[in-house]
Amino acid sequence: MSSKPGIIRRTLGALWNGVTRVRVALSNLLFLLLVVILFALFSGQTPEPMPERAALILNPVGTIVEQKSYVDPMSLLFAEPMPQEQEVLLRDVIDAILLAKDDPRISALVMELDQLFGVGISKTGEIAEAIAEFRESGKPVVAWGDNFTQGQYLLAAQSDTVIMHPMGAVLLEGFSNYRWYFADALEKLSLNMHVFKAGDHKSVADPFQNNAMPEAEREISQRWLDSLWSNYTAQVEATRELEAGSIDAYIENFSQQLLAADGDVAQLALEAGLVDRMDYRMEANAWLSELVGAVDDAGNYEGIEFEYYVQRERPLQIYTPGVARVAVVTARGMIFDGDRPAGSIGGDSLAALLHDAIEDEDIRAIVLRVDSGGGSAFASEIIRRRLMMAREYGKPVVVSMGSVAASGGYWISAPADEIWATPTTLTGSIGVFSAFPTTERLLEKFGIHTDGVATTSLAGGLRSDRPLKPEIAAALQAAVNNVYDRFIGLVAEGRSIEPEAVSAVAGGRVWSGEDAYQAGLIDELGGLEQAIAAAARLADLDAYSIEYLEQPLSSREMLVKEFLGQSRLGQAILGDTRKMLNSGDSWLQSVRRFSAPVEASLELIGGFNDPQGAYAHCLGCVAP
Repeated sequence: MSSKPGIIRRTLGALWNGVTRVRVALSNLLFLLLVVILFALFSGQTPEPMPERAALILNPVGTIVEQKSYVDPMSLLFAEPMPQEQEVLLRDVIDAILLAKDDPRISALVMELDQLFGVGISKTGEIAEAIAEFRESGKPVVAWGDNFTQGQYLLAAQSDTVIMHPMGAVLLEGFSNYRWYFADALEKLSLNMHVFKAGDHKSVADPFQNNAMPEAEREISQRWLDSLWSNYTAQVEATRELEAGSIDAYIENFSQQLLAADGDVAQLALEAGLVDRMDYRMEANAWLSELVGAVDDAGNYEGIEFEYYVQRERPLQIYTPGVARVAVVTARGMIFDGDRPAGSIGGDSLAALLHDAIEDEDIRAIVLRVDSGGGSAFASEIIRRRLMMAREYGKPVVVSMGSVAASGGYWISAPADEIWATPTTLTGSIGVFSAFPTTERLLEKFGIHTDGVATTSLAGGLRSDRPLKPEIAAALQAAVNNVYDRFIGLVAEGRSIEPEAVSAVAGGRVWSGEDAYQAGLIDELGGLEQAIAAAARLADLDAYSIEYLEQPLSSREMLVKEFLGQSRLGQAILGDTRKMLNSGDSWLQSVRRFSAPVEASLELIGGFNDPQGAYAHCLGCVAP
């Protein structure tokens, strides 16, 4: 009997193959056309000459991060992200400041922070160290803004002079840790949330079981919040030369003082020593023009934006075979099982990146920069094992903790030769949980019932539309306890201490970097620069280069990204977001603030892809 397809099937198959060929051909033609256009633009474009005298303008738009989230470069040609959605590399900020320090063409550093939507106290501390080095060159540092949020002001306070609009305000309030709690909502919805956790203070599942913060979690949160706030106020009072306690007094007496100042918030900030000058924009520009010593064609003070400056001036990294290198690998975001793009952590993709560093003979040491509240326990173990392999190959591993390195973030840090953290890093949260809802009560309200047969007592036992059997619940709790015991053991092994000592500081407790240092969870206090130096020391390197390892892009992605990121014309295509008005986005900001708790919960649920259903994640570890 012939197996030859029928005439209709063959005809449809031929048509489909024809459509596929046309689609591929058009795609390739469009790509080739883009290559031709980019080549023409680049070949006819010469870099603009640097001004003989200018200020370095530090004007980050969006959030300062350790690693940018992956965005398809082609999509940037058709849609520009909102300022709140944009990301700025911490490394670009620091490198620009340090490069400008010894550049004779740069006469000042001017911070314009109105479009800075997020940075965090830990990252601000590392930027502050670079600003302090810049100031040692004798060049002035100025912060200029209409208003200053609490995050913006900590950075602005590192300057010699703070200029604010006469109708502006310095918005200081302190740190807080508030969450939504869903116990009553789940009851009203007739949903059963089954939670299994190990660690008395593991609070990630508390919102599903309570209507308020448990007292034990309240005490822990208050401790690390007080530690971080104390660091914030100490920094501001030191840089602004204010008396100890001035910031707390300013906030606690704000209402009375504002009444005494006839409601003039800007004047109150000036009298409190938080700002130095109150100038309208034209007056501020005139003052800055004199300070910088140059103006541009539009009559504004001469300046060069930091992102363009660092792209232009940062030395091109050419790695010569045989020359020792220290590799820096970034682990930012929630930890997932499998492969993930930049901006989140995939157990397999990060392990592959670490494997590349292990296999490269010229890479003599590895620095893992961790900025993560954790996630999948299974994926965390995949990453940890790869770090242990690096040590077995004789390559020192140093962890540098960013704003957060908690739960799964600490799991992957544990095997390092040394762990470094900033005083305001949030870390620890050594605990494990598993959780899932069942909907049998909700379905019953609609007259829907689940029934059937199975070959064993376990078959169908984890269906969301059936009640959870007690014996299955007991098994799940035992599995979570096992993962927790494993967590305690690997920390004890990595830190070379007794499991009992780990248990004493574990239980899901969250620690600030300073407290973690006292508790023995980290080795030293310092930033990425110090961690890199420590890795070189452990590898006995006197001379070395630094390589930042990233997941490779395709040739198309690299081409478009280079065009958009490096060329002035590319920047023009993307638009000058610095000139975007804030007023049009105010409604969106309000919506985002309201929806943030929901988005955080959905992100957590969306990350539940651990094959064993066990998670080492710290929901409350959101660094101010």
